[in-house]
Amino acid sequence: MSAGFSTRFCRKCLYSSLSSENMIRFAKMTYSEYDIYKSSGYPDGHPINSQDAADRIVADMVHYGLYLDFVETLINVDSHGYMGRKIALRGLDDVISDVIQTGYSFDAATGQFFEDQDQHITRNWGRLLEGDDRQMAVLRLDIAGNTSLVKENPKSLVDKTYSNLREIVENAVVNRLGRLWTWEGDGALAVFMLGEYSRSAIFAGMEIVNNMFMFNKVSNPLNSFINLRVAVHSGSLVYSESETQYLKADTIKKAVFLESKAASPNSLVISESLAMSQDQSLLNIFSDVKTVSGSTEKFRLYQVILERRTGKD
Repeated sequence: MSAGFSTRFCRKCLYSSLSSENMIRFAKMTYSEYDIYKSSGYPDGHPINSQDAADRIVADMVHYGLYLDFVETLINVDSHGYMGRKIALRGLDDVISDVIQTGYSFDAATGQFFEDQDQHITRNWGRLLEGDDRQMAVLRLDIAGNTSLVKENPKSLVDKTYSNLREIVENAVVNRLGRLWTWEGDGALAVFMLGEYSRSAIFAGMEIVNNMFMFNKVSNPLNSFINLRVAVHSGSLVYSESETQYLKADTIKKAVFLESKAASPNSLVISESLAMSQDQSLLNIFSDVKTVSGSTEKFRLYQVILERRTGKD
């Protein structure tokens, strides 16, 4: 998303609230390699007045594509202080309002911006740049027995049914601020980054499995059930527009492995490393820890059991 931020609010907030030293400090919290002297041409250690520092830092954050990250840093400092000291940033509300007016939403619970989903839904949340390394949760979905379904049913019915499935998946993902990165004939890959992203991915997986149970019971026009395998895992993931690149990520590879080796039809599995960070009240609806056959990978299972369909009613 191309956003025309009215950065005058942010510059004013900085020079009316902070010393040049603190501005530089918070810029480095956003971008650890930031060097205002290299950027501005001032000799190293030369004093920089507050207004010049604010102008330079904000311009650089915009240039590096880190303006939203920098504003989030300021919000965190304003809310929690720095090194035990309370720091009040005057005019920060105006800075936040300006960002919102350019097409973003703000989640006060997490202090994060993301694109306003009523206006835009893009694969990078209007935020991520090529090479950005973030903690994310990955949801991998596959249709078990896809080949048989395609062969044994009219193409028009298969296309319509898979369109319904995609709608179910997209609703479960996007309504929890996730993004659908790939959709193939027999599978999908969704990612979650905002808020309690791991929990969101788990609940999205549960919703998909539950809704497909009802779809199979009530609305499925095919001559057999659609059996889904779903897996969720979380970890570090480097953003890329290239499918070839992001599919190499270990976090995605593990989600794919769990889906193919651990998930049963009509089930959701979550990695044990992900499960360890969840509330016990949520884990109570999953199985005890299991181990993938022939592997050391551990997981937990959530499953909906379907009666075998022998023919059309």
